[in-house]
Amino acid sequence: MADLTFQELPKIHTTYANVIKSLLPHGDKRATSLPNSVYAVEKLAIDQGNLQEYRKICGFIDDGRVPATYYAVLSQTLQMNMMAKEEFPFAMLGLVHVENSVTQYRPVFDTETVAMTVRLDNLREHDKGQQFDFITDVRVGDELVWQGVSTYLSRQKKRKEERSQQTDKPTDKASLPVFLDASFSQPMTVSEDIGRRYAFISGDFNLIHLHALSARAFGFPKAIAHGMWSKARSLAHFQDLPRAYRVDVSFKLPIFLPSDVELVANEVADGQEFAVYAQTPDKPRSKPHLFGKITYL
Repeated sequence: MADLTFQELPKIHTTYANVIKSLLPHGDKRATSLPNSVYAVEKLAIDQGNLQEYRKICGFIDDGRVPATYYAVLSQTLQMNMMAKEEFPFAMLGLVHVENSVTQYRPVFDTETVAMTVRLDNLREHDKGQQFDFITDVRVGDELVWQGVSTYLSRQKKRKEERSQQTDKPTDKASLPVFLDASFSQPMTVSEDIGRRYAFISGDFNLIHLHALSARAFGFPKAIAHGMWSKARSLAHFQDLPRAYRVDVSFKLPIFLPSDVELVANEVADGQEFAVYAQTPDKPRSKPHLFGKITYL
C-alpha cells in the first residue's frame, strides 16, 4: 500500500466499490503485519457549516475552538480509504471500535489550516482475535497540536491449540471503577434518530446506526448510537478544561435507540473519570456503555 496525499478529505462515494468489497470475509487467517503507508491531507481547513452542526448534535459550545473529538471524525474518511485497499488484512464487517484516545496539545482554532496524517500501527493479539490502531496526527506547521488513536478489534475464531493454551484473559487497561458514588450525574435521553442525524454530519453511514431494520441484518435488535457521538456528548459536559489534555474511552455495551442513559463523573487528582450507563432502576449503574478519563497534561 503506497503513501497517498489528498488535496482534501476524500468522499466516501469515491471508494464505494472498494468499501463494499472490503466488507466480505477474509477467512480466519491471522494478520502478520500491517501496511506501513501514510495517508495525508496537507492543507485541511475546517468546514464551518459542518462544524456548527457537529457542535449542535454533540452539545459543544461555539467558542471558536475545534472540539477535541472533531478531528477523530474527520480522520475516518482517510481510515476508510485505507481499509478499502486490498493490502488491508481485515474485513471491515468484522471490525469493532473498542477504544479511542484523543490528545489535545493546545487549543486549535476553527480558522486554522492544519495537516492531517493517518497510519496503522500496533498489531497485537487479543482474546477474541487481533487488535490494531489507527494513529492520526494533526499539525500546524511543524507543531503537533492533536493526536488520535482509534483501536479496533478484528474478531476471529481461535484455533483449538490456542484455546487449550490460554489460561487468563488479558486485562482491559481502559476499564474504570464502578461509579457507585459519583459527584456528578446527568440523565440523558438519546433519540431514535440520533444515528441518522449524526451520520449526515460525520459521514459514518454504517447501517447498524441508521435504522432498526438495517441493524437487524447485522444481528442487532435495534439501531445503535455511534460510539464517537457518545464520547463527544460526554466530553461536551466538561467545561473549563485546561489547554492540554487527553481523553481516553473504552466502549462497552451498545446504546440501543432510543435509550435513556446516565452520564456520571468523579474528579480525580489528574483530571476527571466518567462513564455512561443505561438507566436501570432495578440495578443502577450495572450496564455501562462507556468508561472514560480526561487526563490533564
